[in-house]
Amino acid sequence: MADQYAHSGDHKRPTDIPVIRWEEPPEGPVLVLLDQTGLPAEEVELVCTDAPALVEAIRSLAVRGAPLLGIAGAYGVALAALRGFDVDDAATALEGARPTAVNLGVGVRRALSAHRGVLARGGDLREAAGAALAAARQLHREDAEASARMARHGLALLDELMPGGGHRILTHCNTGSLVSGGEGTAFAVALAAHRAGRLRRLWVDETRPLLQGARLTAYEAARSGMAYTLLTDSAAGSLFAAGEVDAVLIGADRIAADGSVANKVGSYPLAVLARYHHVPFIVVAPVTTVDPRTPDGASIEVEQRPGHEVTEVTAPRVPMAGTEAGGGILVAPLGTQAYNPAFDVTPPELVTAIVTEEGAVSPVTAEALATLCARSRQVTNS
Repeated sequence: MADQYAHSGDHKRPTDIPVIRWEEPPEGPVLVLLDQTGLPAEEVELVCTDAPALVEAIRSLAVRGAPLLGIAGAYGVALAALRGFDVDDAATALEGARPTAVNLGVGVRRALSAHRGVLARGGDLREAAGAALAAARQLHREDAEASARMARHGLALLDELMPGGGHRILTHCNTGSLVSGGEGTAFAVALAAHRAGRLRRLWVDETRPLLQGARLTAYEAARSGMAYTLLTDSAAGSLFAAGEVDAVLIGADRIAADGSVANKVGSYPLAVLARYHHVPFIVVAPVTTVDPRTPDGASIEVEQRPGHEVTEVTAPRVPMAGTEAGGGILVAPLGTQAYNPAFDVTPPELVTAIVTEEGAVSPVTAEALATLCARSRQVTNS
């Protein structure tokens, strides 16, 4: 029987298709994903029958977003276990699919730990596989709950910083229900402000080169009835100069122990603009995105994406003539080299606050983050 979407509340989701779900048809268990590469043109699903298929879905960005990658990674381990594949090999492949997103490894290790724990106690492979699946389902539920709590904490912080409402929020990349077991991270805060009647405008960066803002965030904002406006990434400076931005809200793929934030490339320039224009720059992410094993921003491995994402343009699901590499229309001379980091790193001194399900940290320091993580572990273990 398929899992229901782990989402609290009666509000309409941006898509009627669950972003991720576990199914058990007669031929064996599968993980079903909403293929985000097709949005907003069409809503189609991918069916993963093994870990390699899921790894490819992760690398192609069919499934993406830090919290959702953790959930997918955990389900991937369970899928390998229940289908009788080598669980350790599957876990290694999944964890390495996208190196910057720490949540992916967290989810993989959580399901793997549950699997190994049963075997260590003398349980059989079937029991171990069931434990891995239970761990994945629990992580899915926890992420939905964390999303709701982040939204509450984030809205409270916005109201504290800007009493009276009328918030004009700039966001980058996509941080809504498409990346989460719930309603997202940064987008969930903006959505909470909208529902409370305190969102005046959501400014949506296109987020080049893959346009996650234009294709996904605008899609979610439109479906949610939010007042939003799309802009090119390079137009953000003029928006700040005109005094049209009250706060910047972004997510995170990894937060180092010192508070350095790795997020979709283009986030760091927004932080610099926000500091110059005295605008709060707020990061919203679950505690699992904080990685105590990464001491600082210089230690974060930044994923390098293929150059054809920059040198070609491809419309979702629309066949186009072009080069073999990406199948899109060339927008640069053939053979042009491209610099295409997936993420950049914002130093903690440019971050006004980090909002998590356990509350907000401001100012952002290593000590404050360590205290937050310790408190989160106590809550989890109690």
